[in-house]
Amino acid sequence: MERKDNQSPQGEIAGILVEFLEVAITSVVFLKGIYPAGAFERRRYMNVVVQRARHPQLREYIHSAVSGLLPFIQKGLVERVAVIFFDADNIPVERFIFKLKVNQSFGSKVEESDLEFSFRSFLIKLPVSQHLTRVLPRDCRWEITAYFRDLPQVSSSKDTELWIPTGTKQWQQPPLITPIKSMNSEPLVVQLYLEHPSLYEPKSQT
Repeated sequence: MERKDNQSPQGEIAGILVEFLEVAITSVVFLKGIYPAGAFERRRYMNVVVQRARHPQLREYIHSAVSGLLPFIQKGLVERVAVIFFDADNIPVERFIFKLKVNQSFGSKVEESDLEFSFRSFLIKLPVSQHLTRVLPRDCRWEITAYFRDLPQVSSSKDTELWIPTGTKQWQQPPLITPIKSMNSEPLVVQLYLEHPSLYEPKSQT
């Protein structure tokens, strides 16, 4: 992982975080069994064996979606990144949420080894968290959605154009939340948890 010498602490943190999110989201998709196991290959990242998408379109979707968030994460605009699984009626049935907070006032040198140690614990925990998830229905689909604290300013760059308002249906009741892993350091806070519809959530009418 190459870093620019003149990079701000927030830029360095965001770069490491985006790389981690790409690997972690790929791990989530592999965990849910949306695609055959042969669609992935084993690789080593941060000295942990992880899964990498072999199909170019799948790999590019995850990479472009996450890397497109880099300037917004750096500015502290991104609150959550979600991997959402939908049923055939386009209703969310399960959400993996990465809640993020980059300290905008942090001005010290970033200890990359400390961040990598924390991120490794996420990558180790994810594969053994399958029992916390639910079996997906047939004909399901998934997408990556970002939730912003503030709307990004429209600029001449194409960064903002990558992210458009979503028409994703929302649950009417507060979701059931299951924590998976969290880290809390001075420059960065990350929480990973599952969301499922409440037992009182109205059933969709087909």
